[in-house]
Amino acid sequence: MKEIYGTLPSGETAYLYTITCGNLSAAISDFGATLVKLFVPNQQGELADIVLGFDTPGEYITSNAFFGATVGRNANRVHNSSFVLSGKTYSLARNEGPNNLHSGPDGYHLRMWKVAHLAENEISLVLDSPHEDQGFPGNAHIHVTYTLEPGCLKIRYDGESDRDTVFNMTNHSYFNLAGHDHPECALEQTLCMPARFYTPCDAASIPTGECRNVEGTPMDFRTPKPIGQDIDADYDSLKLQSGYDHNFEVFCAPCAILSHEASGRTMSISTDCPGIQFYSANFTDAIGKGGVHYCRRSGIALETQFYPDSVNHPEWPQPFVKAGEKYHSETVYRFA
Repeated sequence: MKEIYGTLPSGETAYLYTITCGNLSAAISDFGATLVKLFVPNQQGELADIVLGFDTPGEYITSNAFFGATVGRNANRVHNSSFVLSGKTYSLARNEGPNNLHSGPDGYHLRMWKVAHLAENEISLVLDSPHEDQGFPGNAHIHVTYTLEPGCLKIRYDGESDRDTVFNMTNHSYFNLAGHDHPECALEQTLCMPARFYTPCDAASIPTGECRNVEGTPMDFRTPKPIGQDIDADYDSLKLQSGYDHNFEVFCAPCAILSHEASGRTMSISTDCPGIQFYSANFTDAIGKGGVHYCRRSGIALETQFYPDSVNHPEWPQPFVKAGEKYHSETVYRFA
């Protein structure tokens, strides 16, 4: 189903496309290739929209929360907004102090994408990103595909560039399995992550380079626990980031399982990415869909990606892709 979502300041019309499969449905906008709605049944079969978002596309422009955003070319942060590739230094926009966040102020989430393919259960959107766009090398051709299959949502990213470049894309949805309109329940959600280590950050959320064992710390989610249980613990990493905003290793599938006991909804995440950024919406303050106040910590982001600032850490998995080579990444959200 296609419907008008709203008019942008540029005068362009943004559309909302709804795809369905069984009792799952998702609404995606061609503005930002954004996941705007995701309806999932509870244990009684009652549907709820479990992602935070806005009622109009214009609200995404003025927000810095990245609700449902397709982030690229590079997700997360780059220290000092620069990196070296093939012997050349590339400079990015500084949009978080001296650092670069989610590729800069002119992100892919603020652009019109073209619909390349639409079916009942699938939509594929395409974007052309020219050489030196956002500071990255190469003319890049990018596809993002959302597919609903029985019990799951798949998001696939495909790209190709005519120069060596960076491809590290993610989706920045905030999940609340109680329903987006129950922000008070977000920290009640239980999280399980088998990650053995995470990457601590400094006060600017730039990784220190350490890979720290989670054992004996509030960062240990190998045994499921409510997100709110340790979020305010007297622990350096939590105090520096005002809660959870950290990259964890991915070494098995699923890499995360989020659940909400009262509704019975469970979501597991599997990915081919080496890391997952767990963010507890520590600074969220917005009026979202249906006039709901998304207060601080009213949703949970679980962003599959390369490690933050990996472009400056050659010892970590690297997001560099050679000219002409295919970039492909896939993340699957499975609902019980």
